[in-house]
Amino acid sequence: MKNIKRVAEFRATLKNLTEQRNDKVTELQSILDAAKAETRAMTEEEMTKFTSLEKEIKNLDETIAAETRAKGLEILEDTKKDKTIEERAMVEERAFENYVRGIVEQRADVNLTTGDNGAVIPSTIANKIIKKVYDMSPIYQLATRYDIGGTINIPYYDENTQSIQMAYATEFVELESTSGKFSNIELKGFLAGVLSKISKSLVNNSQFAIVPFVINAMAESIHRWIEKELLNGTVNKIEGLSTVTQAVTTASATAIIADELIDLQETVPDIYQGSAIWIMKKSTRTAIRKLKDNEGNYLLNKDISAKWGYTLLGRDVYTSDNMPAMVTGNTAIYYGDMSGLAVKLSEDMNIEVLREKYATQHAIGVVGWIELDSKVENAQKISKLVMKES
Repeated sequence: MKNIKRVAEFRATLKNLTEQRNDKVTELQSILDAAKAETRAMTEEEMTKFTSLEKEIKNLDETIAAETRAKGLEILEDTKKDKTIEERAMVEERAFENYVRGIVEQRADVNLTTGDNGAVIPSTIANKIIKKVYDMSPIYQLATRYDIGGTINIPYYDENTQSIQMAYATEFVELESTSGKFSNIELKGFLAGVLSKISKSLVNNSQFAIVPFVINAMAESIHRWIEKELLNGTVNKIEGLSTVTQAVTTASATAIIADELIDLQETVPDIYQGSAIWIMKKSTRTAIRKLKDNEGNYLLNKDISAKWGYTLLGRDVYTSDNMPAMVTGNTAIYYGDMSGLAVKLSEDMNIEVLREKYATQHAIGVVGWIELDSKVENAQKISKLVMKES
């Protein structure tokens, strides 16, 4: 049964109602004061007006009281829909687990869609995997995401060659037109698949939690692959951050100095510094931890308030195994606001359970398919530190 919204609605605010009441009281009091000043009784006209004002004041008092009571009431939302969605998710999870275990569901509405190669898994499981990927990958989290299918064109304003400029003007003299131009990046959808195999020995163990295992295993694999592509890209496929143009090149092919980190940070405009982070390999972070300024203070510090435990020049440091090492010609560090990276992940993730294909391995396969693309959307937001070519 639906919960009922029991909040009264009033056109006037409590303040306006109070002001109206005070005006009526003042007017009523002035009628009495006039009769008192002349030492006489109120006229019939004055009495009629007095009675009318008295009634209006009473009505306003009741309205104000109702307004005050209404403030204490809460809007009770209709929880039936949410409950139905939650129940459906539980049913679909159970159907998925039973299918993997080889248990046939008796209810037709919860049977999985089967094909020649296996069963198509409901979106409930797929959505949980994508949510897990989101939680695991800060780069994917911070990027500008377009969760839609098909090819999309994203316009951006390019002021590299010319920009809109304001200038002093003189009457009757034409303003000179200056403007940048709009360019765009095209995001397609590159198909990628991930396979997770579950031992039948585990499946046959009734105590083994199949659904969390599949979600975690698939999400971990997808997260590692997506992060690798976002950071490094692949030729003729996903570009990711590989096309970042703002760059600082180190003086050494194998080492980084403090000034180079400062130079790198300064390549990003101040307007984008607020959300900027450092991205590097753990071994690179280890090398930077040993750097000191002229006063002997370490540049990179442990910070319990930081997202990942460390800050460098006031910004959080994220380490990824997918980042290249400090080797000749490699991009060792990215710095900037990662919202400058556009990522398009098709909202429809397809997952299938393959019960027969891996039977000879005493295993069950779970395969997932996604479509992904990524390009730099705003080149000013992100910079890179490149190791010197030998």
